[in-house]
Amino acid sequence: MTGKVRGSVDGTAIIVILAVAGVASIFLFALKGLLDQIPDVLDSAGRARDSWRRFKKPAPDAAREDDDPPMAA
Repeated sequence: MTGKVRGSVDGTAIIVILAVAGVASIFLFALKGLLDQIPDVLDSAGRARDSWRRFKKPAPDAAREDDDPPMAA
């Protein structure tokens, strides 16, 4: 009778090992996907920061155009 119990415990251990390996594999796959996106996110954040700075800073050419009188034709 101990042979049957040992056989089912061995089968359960194999299933548990495979389940843990599967979960680890899925976790690593998802982590790799997230890490692959980091360079694009950083580039996008840099572009957004540069656009915000350009938006907040007045354009130097626009200020000069307002100060000059219109040219006669």
